[in-house]
Amino acid sequence: MTGPFRPTVESLSTFECPEWFRDAKLGIWSHWGPQSVPRYGDWYARNMYIEGTDQYRYHVRTYGHPSTFGYKDLAALWKAERFDPDELADLYVRAGARYLVSLASHHDNFLNYPSLLHRWNSAQVGPGKDVVGLWSEAARARGLRFGLSEHLGAAFSWWSVNKGADATGPYAGVPYDGTDPSFEDLYLSNAEHFVPGRRTDPVAPWYTANPGWHGRWLDLVTEMIDLYQPDLLYSDGAPPFGVHGMQAGLRAAAHLYNTSAARHGGRNQAVYTQKERWSEVRRIGVLDVERSQEPALSPVPWQTDTCLGGWFYDVRAVYKSPAHVVELLVDVVAKNGSLLLNVPQLPDGTLDEECRHVLKELAGWMEVCGEGIHGSRPFGPGVEGPSGVVVDGFREERVAWTDADYRLTRRGDTVYVFQMAWPEDRRSIIHSLGPQAAITSVRLLGAGPVEYHQIYPGGDLVVELPEHPPTPYVNCLAIGVR
Repeated sequence: MTGPFRPTVESLSTFECPEWFRDAKLGIWSHWGPQSVPRYGDWYARNMYIEGTDQYRYHVRTYGHPSTFGYKDLAALWKAERFDPDELADLYVRAGARYLVSLASHHDNFLNYPSLLHRWNSAQVGPGKDVVGLWSEAARARGLRFGLSEHLGAAFSWWSVNKGADATGPYAGVPYDGTDPSFEDLYLSNAEHFVPGRRTDPVAPWYTANPGWHGRWLDLVTEMIDLYQPDLLYSDGAPPFGVHGMQAGLRAAAHLYNTSAARHGGRNQAVYTQKERWSEVRRIGVLDVERSQEPALSPVPWQTDTCLGGWFYDVRAVYKSPAHVVELLVDVVAKNGSLLLNVPQLPDGTLDEECRHVLKELAGWMEVCGEGIHGSRPFGPGVEGPSGVVVDGFREERVAWTDADYRLTRRGDTVYVFQMAWPEDRRSIIHSLGPQAAITSVRLLGAGPVEYHQIYPGGDLVVELPEHPPTPYVNCLAIGVR
């Protein structure tokens, strides 16, 4: 596909984030596939082949040894028999989502759409459905932007453990089914990456130097783009496979942008998200920060991706509370970011009651405070107060907010001040507006106008709050300014 973008960092760095993404703020992610079948968590396809792990033990005791019942057999058990994307999309819209992302393929080399290049896909194995296509239709029918996530880049290294065998026990020395050449198209010809006895992460290397896999990855990702014309494409890592050699990731990004530009009068409306913070590469799209955040206001839009529980359904998972999700969303948006939230689906395609409760509470909160989220931009530094999230790898502990903590956005002539903790004395004192602000009104969203005055020379705004907050979660003041 020709167009305004070439597969170089220099050309792709002319990317401008489309306004739809800056306005959307909240996306829901269906991180769902055959690995949901055991209901036993993320990276199941890998860990079931690593002797001694929890998932290996669970697999052997539930399904049998991976020499006789491997991932190919598990994938056939995924039926998605109660999957109703229209019903779920309605839930997500009510919860405030403005984009929806479907997993196209995880590291397991299984595709969630009817590929013409790869037989291990959801139309030919398991559900007998075009999972991605069904999500796309449901999303776009409701005016949601639609995205794809691909995790294939790391598959060649990640998936090599299926070439192993147990070191002890009744199956000691018996090869796993990944060594069967008749299934090499699923399990890959990656034996050189297998390290006997490795039980711990991270996978090394995340991206293989194998040029054959680079070409295969590009062919599959190009197919995804051509079939579904996504508004967003997510890579689980830096652009595969670096910015040298074949530059497969840069070619995919250029194809995404050029395909979008061809549909939008020459102007790209698609977003490529990846996780490389190196400044030169970061400019080619939107930075994605997995299960963490930016520490302060970012001058450019970014995204954090996280989940209510585990990435794939896990009966052991502890879910985030509605309060935690709301606080994450507000903090991210005030720093010029968007939140992509995975809601884990059961293998049949439904949601459990805990997930539905969070979505219901989020929908109720959005009815009260959503006007300060959608279409907003950060105001000033976006952040006021002593407390903040811990930015350290995958840590996501809920913050012990104080009544001096605020997050600030703006839309038009209204500044939205989110009170991260309700003050016991029912008085908010806000410093960030400054003496230059000409305040015309103050509303507590969900309650109506409230009394206020400014203290000079600093211009601190003092707001008198009602006895009871309108929402049990973060509350928001809408301040008219001119």
